[in-house]
Amino acid sequence: MGLIKEPKDIDFYVDPRPLTVKEQKMISDFIKADKIKIRRRKRIKTNTNA
Repeated sequence: MGLIKEPKDIDFYVDPRPLTVKEQKMISDFIKADKIKIRRRKRIKTNTNA
């Protein structure tokens, strides 16, 4: 992923908005699933090395 350069004479403004409850839950679920996947990979690596 690269940087997006602003064209001359044009300013990009990002208006931060609070996340909805649904968006918060989606992000939280994704993080939990990713952590479980990482733990499984580590467990597989340590079991194969033993």
